[in-house]
Formats: sequence, C-alpha cells, structure tokens
Amino acid sequence: MADDCLFCRIIDKKIPSKKVYEDGLVYAFEDINPQAPVHVLVVPKKHIPTVNDIKQEDSQYIMAMLSAAKKIAKDRGVSEKGYRAVFNVNADAGQTVFHLHLHVLGGRILSWPPG
Repeated sequence: MADDCLFCRIIDKKIPSKKVYEDGLVYAFEDINPQAPVHVLVVPKKHIPTVNDIKQEDSQYIMAMLSAAKKIAKDRGVSEKGYRAVFNVNADAGQTVFHLHLHVLGGRILSWPPG
C-alpha cells in the first residue's frame, strides 16, 4: 500500500467510504461523484497505479475486480439491462487517482462515445 494514495487509505479504513463489496483481493465502494444511478469503484488491495503497470502476477487481482463488477451489477439490478465497466488509463483518459480502479456504471442509458 502507498501511504499517500487516496484509495490505499480508503482500503485501510483511514478515510471513510460507502463499502459495497470486499474480499481478500478487492474493495468496492460508491463513487463520491456518481455519473450514473449505479457508480461503484472496484479497486485491488494491491497498489497498482494504472493498467500499464499490471504484471502477469497481478492477474488474480484483475479477475477478482471483474468478478466483483459482475456481482455488483447483478446485486444492483443492472446486469440484464446493461452496465459499463471502465478503466481510465492516465490523465488524458480521465484517471485522477493513480491506483487502478474499475468504474461500474449503470441504471440509465449510457451514450457512446463517452465524454
């Protein structure tokens, strides 16, 4: 964990969040600035800055993130109608916190292309 990382501090319960899901590999919580009725962030408990920094040994975290996203979408009632699972990579793509995170968005019709 990185002491100066916002998401690491949330995982460590040093900063409060609205927890949605947690297991041994990932932590998921409500986005503080939701862009859809369902907007949950799924983060690995290992500090990985971006998709570009994922290594082969991190595959268990990525699978856990995707499994959590699937569960959250089902629990929130958006899995059948549709939802979006998004990784933003680096600043030009909108990444503002440099700890890998998967946005799970749904509950409304999502336009394409995004932003």
